[in-house]
Amino acid sequence: MSPTPEGTARSLKAWATIRSKASEKEKAIAKSLELAKLTKDAAIASEMLATADAKKTALSFEYNLQRAFRENIEQLEKGLVIQEFGKEKFVLSGRMHILAIDVNKALVVIEFIVGTAVHDVISQLISYMGELQKGNNGPVRGIVIARDFTARAIAASEAVLSIELRKYGFSFSFKKM
Repeated sequence: MSPTPEGTARSLKAWATIRSKASEKEKAIAKSLELAKLTKDAAIASEMLATADAKKTALSFEYNLQRAFRENIEQLEKGLVIQEFGKEKFVLSGRMHILAIDVNKALVVIEFIVGTAVHDVISQLISYMGELQKGNNGPVRGIVIARDFTARAIAASEAVLSIELRKYGFSFSFKKM
């Protein structure tokens, strides 16, 4: 039995409809993928901005924490005297937050961490201490000040007797004017 002209026309129309629907579906999928990519890109951009804002806030907080600490260094240890006149000291291995000298004339490198200190800060501090040790005949100590410390940071510091970890905290006082 051979197809009738009406059957062939209906068959061609059906195939054209199927192809058209498949093309529309492909376009819809492409638009969905493009929208998903744009949404993902927007989310990434938003996260990057939030991260940049958080870093800016953390740096500002770190700066203010250092400034307050410099004004009250005796609270950390009696007899500490800051050596670099209110500025961070740059050395080959990086930027030391505070360099001080203690009552025994030992150099003391003080590093601030906003938030929780990880083990990397210990190797950073050891680098600073090692560099200072080259040009100094006396001992060099290190102190890391942070809100908290990871277990790995604590374990790393325990291997170096001349490194101390200190947690910072805040207390407020209010005066009526």
